[in-house]
Amino acid sequence: MAESERAGAAGGGEQPVAQGRLGLTARILAVNILPLLVLGGGLFYLDSYRTQLINERFKLARIEAQITAEALAGATRQRQEALLVQIGKEQRMRLRTFDAKGQLTADSFALADPAFRFNDIADDDWEQNFARWLDRTVDTIVAAEPVQDYVEPEAQEADAWPELARARELGLSQVRLYDWSDGTPVITAAAPVGLQGATLLTVRNAVDITESVRAARSTLFVAMLLVMAASAALSLFFARTIVTPLRLLARAAVRVKQGRDREVEVPRLPQRSDEIGLLARAVSDMTGALRQRIDAVDSFAADVAHEIKNPLASLRNAIDTLPRVDDPDLRAQLVGIAAHDVRRIDRLVTEIAAASRVDAEISRATLERVDLAELFANLIRSREDRGMNGGRRIELDLPGRGPLQVMGVPTQLERVAENLIDNAVSFSPEDGAVRVAIRQAGRKIVTEVTDEGPGIAPDRREAVFRRFHSDRPEGESFGNHSGLGLAIGRAIAEAHDGALVADARSDGAAGACLRLTLPAAP
Repeated sequence: MAESERAGAAGGGEQPVAQGRLGLTARILAVNILPLLVLGGGLFYLDSYRTQLINERFKLARIEAQITAEALAGATRQRQEALLVQIGKEQRMRLRTFDAKGQLTADSFALADPAFRFNDIADDDWEQNFARWLDRTVDTIVAAEPVQDYVEPEAQEADAWPELARARELGLSQVRLYDWSDGTPVITAAAPVGLQGATLLTVRNAVDITESVRAARSTLFVAMLLVMAASAALSLFFARTIVTPLRLLARAAVRVKQGRDREVEVPRLPQRSDEIGLLARAVSDMTGALRQRIDAVDSFAADVAHEIKNPLASLRNAIDTLPRVDDPDLRAQLVGIAAHDVRRIDRLVTEIAAASRVDAEISRATLERVDLAELFANLIRSREDRGMNGGRRIELDLPGRGPLQVMGVPTQLERVAENLIDNAVSFSPEDGAVRVAIRQAGRKIVTEVTDEGPGIAPDRREAVFRRFHSDRPEGESFGNHSGLGLAIGRAIAEAHDGALVADARSDGAAGACLRLTLPAAP
């Protein structure tokens, strides 16, 4: 059974090895993370860009306020008003002056037409509303500090403006940032005028900053939409390359499960060298191994039924005949036949149970270091003490240097050794010799068990490993061997990643050679 299973696994095709291409995980992650990186990087860049523009405008507002205050100092009232109107129109600002008591003395918006007007958000269209929503969203994402809304105080006095009050108190220019309802920054600057306590207040609606940032954000938003669209298309493509083969595999797996199509082909996808290809070939190999296992179980069950049926029939005939026989000698002969059949059935059941448990026991066991030289020496000594060799000599040939160790399950390897020696003893003449030679060949430990029997014809060397093989030496009582010994031996060898084969003796003499090859322990 183990031989059939391993043959199925080996015949499943090439080993699935992915190479030369990015895996699906890396590709899908790379595609889907790109828009996020673009969006996140753009948002932080634009926020820093806006902050940089405002900082530069702060410096400019301070310088403008100081220069204007110096120009106003010492000028006549008429000249001051003319300067306020001229500078206001040229710089698109609102300029106001206050006397030492904090009372308003001049306002450029009152002296001439306003140089700018604040936007009324009630008149905004959907694009401007969307732009404001996007501004708020970005500020929330980047955790921008809140800015006080710009509101004209009811009382036109210097103390109504914190920056003016601060400038009057310290005698130094002050700059402050406000936010208009449409999201446009409003920058005010206060500066002392002359030495008599008068002050100047400038107000600039920095709409150009808002327009610049929003234009950049719009460009980024369009780019993000394009990247998202490309990402969605590529993601759909990759999803299709995943979903389609997975559906094929799922349908094939369902058909295999239902058993409706015995010859269903599980797609191997040889053109795919990624994880999907690995999965397809692994499922295909698994299905092939499963089929081989099922076939092996069916065949094994049929063989067991056939082998047990013969001694059962003989036993039944003997028992049925026994009541009708009066001759004591014949009755004793029938009793002997019945006892022999019972022993034969017991031996068959024991060997069948052992054969069916090989793979399961090895898969659950912990591998240990096993010295084959010591194992065979102990086994030979035990057989000699129990007189199991029937007069045959068993010679142990060792290289005399280094340990001959393998990794395995000691009880299972002892079973292989027992079966090999038992087979060689049964085919050797009574005065013959059985030779056990153990040597290391590279990373393998090779054990050869040779006998002096008739040997095995080349065309029969694989047949001896079939279950219930019945070629036995002449003169041996029928039913003393189950025909499972070498089959079990090969199953155990292959479960240890080794091999068991039959060959002719290397010295050309008559006899057979059974060669057990196992990986050497590291």
